[in-house]
Amino acid sequence: MELQQSFEQAVAESKTLPQKPDNETLLSLYSLYKQSTDGDVSGEAPTNPFDFVSKAKYNAWSAQKGKSKEQAMEEYIALVTKLKS
Repeated sequence: MELQQSFEQAVAESKTLPQKPDNETLLSLYSLYKQSTDGDVSGEAPTNPFDFVSKAKYNAWSAQKGKSKEQAMEEYIALVTKLKS
């Protein structure tokens, strides 16, 4: 249960980072969060060719496929810790 508490704390801390991360880092945070909370990506990929944001988010989450929720949580925590320093 300690991992879950650390993860929840990292989620809260991610909202108060000293500066906004670049888009690639934001996609990493998003995909690790989704993998941690929902598991492997589900549903169809966005079909609108002009919906770049949704497509990027889907692809980033899809790249995490097969990673355990626990491993994704640990990576999320490590990334937030790195961004805080």
